[in-house]
Amino acid sequence: VTQNSLQELKEIWDQWDNDIKQLFYSNYGDLPYLLSVKVEKHLFQALMQYWNLAYSCFTFGKVDLVPIVEEYTTLLRCLRIQVDRAYSRAAYVLTFLKKLMSIIGMSEKWVATRIKQKRDSKCIPWKNLRDLILAHTDVRKRVNIFALSIYGLVVFPKVLGHVYEAVSDLFDRLDKRVTPVPAILAETFRSLNACRRAGEGRFIGCAQLLLKWMVILQNLQEEDVEWRAPWMIPNEILYQCGEFDWVPLLGIWGAIGYAPLLVL
Repeated sequence: VTQNSLQELKEIWDQWDNDIKQLFYSNYGDLPYLLSVKVEKHLFQALMQYWNLAYSCFTFGKVDLVPIVEEYTTLLRCLRIQVDRAYSRAAYVLTFLKKLMSIIGMSEKWVATRIKQKRDSKCIPWKNLRDLILAHTDVRKRVNIFALSIYGLVVFPKVLGHVYEAVSDLFDRLDKRVTPVPAILAETFRSLNACRRAGEGRFIGCAQLLLKWMVILQNLQEEDVEWRAPWMIPNEILYQCGEFDWVPLLGIWGAIGYAPLLVL
């Protein structure tokens, strides 16, 4: 569960005035609080032992628990996204170079010289994004680059110290009010499965968000539980695919089955 160092991101956030922070909140929701969630290695390893590979959920004795889209949406609290517009990779997408040029507002030459090849994909080092956040004259671009960095270093931390190409594809779609939550859950479940199956490995989902979800649940008392929330507007819930009591969740690197009936 080795994580990126988030100290520089926290320092940048703390230096921003309230106007810039409000601009961030209005566009990207409550992401910055994830920077302050401490990931205890041994606690997280213990939590992984309760992950049920067969059902893709946590099993504590006779109780099955799994994060659901609605819970993660509440934790991120981004008012701009539309919960019924899930991310899926388009058949035609801009190159990583073009996407970065659009997001960060720099020239083709500047971006091209900083793109690196890691394993099977391209990425950009955090240090280059950090320098841009500190020096960019366009406040909106600084906010965009900061948000991209959180997505690459915290939400989808596949390679330490770098933001992956696949992350930029999802990030580019946020402008169209696509919700990132199903993709976040998909990569969380996929990584939990991989680590549990191997008995080891680096978790590359969003550990901070998963721990935040778990902490909220552990403080619940029986009287706090509403089996039907009367304040929620009745709506259609997608809970099965054909004759199967699960639906596919699409991540940025793959897909996985998701069974909301375990908790609904």
